[in-house]
Amino acid sequence: MFAYVGSRTTRERNARGDGISVYQVNAQTGDLALVQLVKDLVNPSFLALSANGERLYTVHGDLSDISAFKVDRASGTLTFLNKQSTEGKNPVHLAIDPSGRYVVVSNHIGASLAVLPIAADGSLEPLTQLVHLDGPIGPHRIEQKQAKPHFNPFDPSGRFVIVPDKGLDRTFSFRFENGQLTPANPPFVVSREGAGPRHLAFHPNGQFAWVVNELDSTVTAYRYDAANGGLTPLQVLSSVPDTYTGNSRASEIEVDRSGRFVYASNRGEDSIAVFRIDPANGHLHFVNAVPSQGKTPRFFTTTPDGRFMYALNEDSDTIVAFSVDAHSGGLTPTGFAAQSGSPVCMVFSQHQT
Repeated sequence: MFAYVGSRTTRERNARGDGISVYQVNAQTGDLALVQLVKDLVNPSFLALSANGERLYTVHGDLSDISAFKVDRASGTLTFLNKQSTEGKNPVHLAIDPSGRYVVVSNHIGASLAVLPIAADGSLEPLTQLVHLDGPIGPHRIEQKQAKPHFNPFDPSGRFVIVPDKGLDRTFSFRFENGQLTPANPPFVVSREGAGPRHLAFHPNGQFAWVVNELDSTVTAYRYDAANGGLTPLQVLSSVPDTYTGNSRASEIEVDRSGRFVYASNRGEDSIAVFRIDPANGHLHFVNAVPSQGKTPRFFTTTPDGRFMYALNEDSDTIVAFSVDAHSGGLTPTGFAAQSGSPVCMVFSQHQT
């Protein structure tokens, strides 16, 4: 199995990354061995692999385009295919539709969603749709000056795209059909003022979803209606311990594959929060917050088998491995940490070598 790590690379971001790093993953220990470093890329800060593992796509943060790469499944190495414009500033996330024929991109500063077709060879075709987001801005005078979509995953059915918007304190729902986004009914759910919705994760059964709110370091639980893409709020709770009194911003969220635990990362408190899911109503119960063993865990993810989690500490340039207790959801450092400049995203190939 291979892992692909995106990074921030520019001086404007005070970054130390070099591009996309390719690692071979030791399935027994969780250790990472560097296979390739694809240099001369500007802020390849979010990655997506095609379902067959043969193509990798990346946004270029602070620019206005995304790139496609061919993946050698035997060696894990990448070869550049092409690049296309997203017609918006600072693309931050991208997701491939279940058919593998389209990619949807969030233009964070462009306040828009872009749809680009994917050609048969995996290369990107020119943009075919650009949807602008608008609404009343939130109260944060620095972070909420406009709409700021930050994430656009497909729901488990693949028929809807759900978009947390940090600037508007809304999470939008769009129907995706024949390569086109149209507002769902209802078109959005409103979060608490100043929450700053950032990322979202679905329960494996598709009945619940959880949104991590960056600006107030909370997680909101929602009931999800797969028929119309609607979200009904159920609960809000803090992602940091109640004894933590400093500044922190939440970042990433993930549900374990068994559907029993939710994890969220805190930048400032520098931890991965662990929550237990109540299967009856989707409510979360805070278990603990595990130190990320570094500074600013912008991203984390678990291996496909659920055995290991990696915390990507952007400001201390480390990828730290944790073992995951399948019964308690607990995280324990394995003792392994890879040095990696400004790491901010990690995806895994599903193919064993």
